[in-house]
Amino acid sequence: MAYKISEECVNCGSCEDECPEKAIIEKDNFRWIDPAKCKDCGSCADACPTEAIAQA
Repeated sequence: MAYKISEECVNCGSCEDECPEKAIIEKDNFRWIDPAKCKDCGSCADACPTEAIAQA
């Protein structure tokens, strides 16, 4: 089950820098996780300062 970024995201980019699969992109001033690339490692959630990332 892939991770998902919620509305609490402040678009800081911390999650994108930590993702080993490069599954996180910025689109329309918001970060998105590509579920096809996400390997459920949780690195993005650990890096998020606003706790805006959780398993979908």
